Amino acid sequence: MQTFDPRLLATLEAVVRHGSFAAAAQELGYSCPAVSQQVAELERRAGLRLLERRPVRATRAGRILLEAEQGVRTALAAASLELRAVRAGTAGRIRLGAFASASTGIVPRALAQFQTVFPDVQVSLVQLEPGPSYTRVNRGDLDLALAYDYDFIPLVPPRTLRRTLVVRDPVVAVLPADHILASREAIDLASLAAETWIAAPEAALRLDLLAQMAKSAGFAAQMEYEGDDFNTILGFVAAGLCVALLPRLALPRGATDVVAKPLVNPCLNRFVYTVRLDTRHRPRAIDMLERLLTEEAQEAVE
Repeated sequence: MQTFDPRLLATLEAVVRHGSFAAAAQELGYSCPAVSQQVAELERRAGLRLLERRPVRATRAGRILLEAEQGVRTALAAASLELRAVRAGTAGRIRLGAFASASTGIVPRALAQFQTVFPDVQVSLVQLEPGPSYTRVNRGDLDLALAYDYDFIPLVPPRTLRRTLVVRDPVVAVLPADHILASREAIDLASLAAETWIAAPEAALRLDLLAQMAKSAGFAAQMEYEGDDFNTILGFVAAGLCVALLPRLALPRGATDVVAKPLVNPCLNRFVYTVRLDTRHRPRAIDMLERLLTEEAQEAVE
């Protein structure tokens, strides 16, 4: 039975990820000939071609080995995490991932409390959307992440991850403060069909889906702006140019130039989760940070 060296699998993964032997060599600290030799050795052991060279991409056989490489990496990351938990150290580093509105709202307050309990634990933060967060936690590049999905656009994580619901984050209608509907207690989605809309890609607010849910036409035709983040959206709404749907956590506290109203028919929600590798043990510092993030998220939507 042929065996495969995990180091050779890691080289194959780097070549495919970069689409370049040279870039993979630079990342791994090898020479280009050494990378080529390692890939050739893998192909010899597999008895199959693993890469197409121009452009560089994995063959079907290569994709099988890439899945194996991911499994090895995930298993080693899980083992490392469990060993750290067994040692029960209170020093070290936690690598945290979080989406945009959590990075600006939930995370800073949670970290401020965390540092009073674990002053010797360094926390690094990278801002990521849920899909990349799942990938990086699964690869062992992150220890913990905050992620989300919507009740009308579910996102299923890999089975190797443990995803824990933190809070239900209601989606609200955001209007200019002087909008004709601003005095209503709640907003029926269909009543906004004729408005000019703005949407952000990370908010997953596809207007064709809104039209289906509201059972009303008009949403797709009225999309005049497309913002890249929640601050862009709020700026346009505040200027009276459009309306939007946003999760409540995305709204700054004390904003006076826009109004946020509960949404009815239908009610929509974003669900916020903590995500980590599914291991039996984990460091106490990660447990504490997860708990603090949960508390801050729940307080933010009250």
